[in-house]
Amino acid sequence: MTIKINEEALEKVCKEIIETILICLPNAFKGTVYQIGNPPDMIARRITSGIIDEGRKEISWGLPEKSDYNSPGKRWREYRDEPGRPLEAMAWCVERQESWTAEDPKNDSRSVRLQVEGAWADFHHMEPVLIRKRDLYPDGGVLLDYPKNHEGRILWEDSEFVVVAVIKIHFRPHTIKIGGPETKVIQRLSRALGTELLSHQLTQKSLEAMNNLAEDRLNSCNILADSLRNVITKSGLIFSLIKLELDFLRGQWEDLLLKGSDERALRRKAVAALNMFARSLGESADGLGDNLIKLQQRFMELHPPPEQGENWLRMQVEEKWNTLIQMGLMEEERIGAVQGEIHNLKRSLYLGSDPHIVAAYEGFPEPLKTEWVNLLYSNGETLDLVFLDRLIHILESPYLDFPYREKSKKSLIRLKAVAQIMGQLEDNTNVVLRELLNGHDDETIAVKPLLSKEKTTGRKGNMARLRACSSVG
Repeated sequence: MTIKINEEALEKVCKEIIETILICLPNAFKGTVYQIGNPPDMIARRITSGIIDEGRKEISWGLPEKSDYNSPGKRWREYRDEPGRPLEAMAWCVERQESWTAEDPKNDSRSVRLQVEGAWADFHHMEPVLIRKRDLYPDGGVLLDYPKNHEGRILWEDSEFVVVAVIKIHFRPHTIKIGGPETKVIQRLSRALGTELLSHQLTQKSLEAMNNLAEDRLNSCNILADSLRNVITKSGLIFSLIKLELDFLRGQWEDLLLKGSDERALRRKAVAALNMFARSLGESADGLGDNLIKLQQRFMELHPPPEQGENWLRMQVEEKWNTLIQMGLMEEERIGAVQGEIHNLKRSLYLGSDPHIVAAYEGFPEPLKTEWVNLLYSNGETLDLVFLDRLIHILESPYLDFPYREKSKKSLIRLKAVAQIMGQLEDNTNVVLRELLNGHDDETIAVKPLLSKEKTTGRKGNMARLRACSSVG
């Protein structure tokens, strides 16, 4: 690739160089800049032309109505030297990387107008704008497919320059000489144009690199954020497993606490009575009766915290019984019985934390027993790593005589470890996302190792993220 810059910026630079030349050279009256495009096509395209007025104060800009070099321009094969067609000064400047001066247009071998139209009053000087290959391609560039001349030689093969533009300046008759001071001025200004074009090229490349970097950063952040969302969403399973383990522990505790008590059968008797009432409705309940039996039977296997259990009963059982009552399918005396049994189900949720029942159990030191009940029957909003540590600590004590105590302890230890890793993973990923978006001045980004040795007491709140990924009940 040669020069590739914004079209508006390119035209502005070309106008400035033409204006400078026309002002500096009193015998010059018209200037044109042609861009030489990328190989192998090497399209020569007129960018802009300017004509200064007689008073040399104002310049009129524009392109001739008809020209082979107007956009889209002329390909190398169309203007290079070939036997049997007019020679062009453009081909000389591009191929040889040398200027061409028409000091005597009548005898100019490369005046197309003279050769085609017979017009010879075209005194002009054409100067190629050169840029070093190593400046244009600081990283070594790529193997460009440079075209060949009509003799088969590759253009610029032995040159350290490329031609990126050609300047053409028209002069009043007989005021321009080969090697004259005017040509030297144009040559020096062509170098200035090359430098400015290169500056714009590098600026545009820098902007493109910055935009690409910003886009890459954003894409990386989106990928990381999406991965994090997937991981955190799936990590809701950890919280669900912890809830199931707590549910199992409550069931074990209540069996131990209510052993030999009449209250132990409270839930079973209430469910049996409600199932009997539901069966008595027959097919007139439109399937509600059978659905109630399934839900009530399922409640026998659940041991949720009291508040959550009451919500579950209200939505899954009580509201359905109220619907049946409103349908007029229940006899008056049975309505009270149903409501009484639902009340017994709700009361069964509080048996494991009932102060009187708990106080009567003597197999536990009082402070440890109080902490155990508080942990076991919390509302589920405090399930952080500290909570799990305290629960595991009590399970390690010899006072709890559960059949599956050791299994529950090991399960909670594993779940706590996974929850801690997930919390650190989220923290570290958020650090990386922030640094990718905002940049980072230091050499390294500080993240915590996933298998950190820091105390779990310093990791409060990690489980809060997991709770948001899991529904209650």
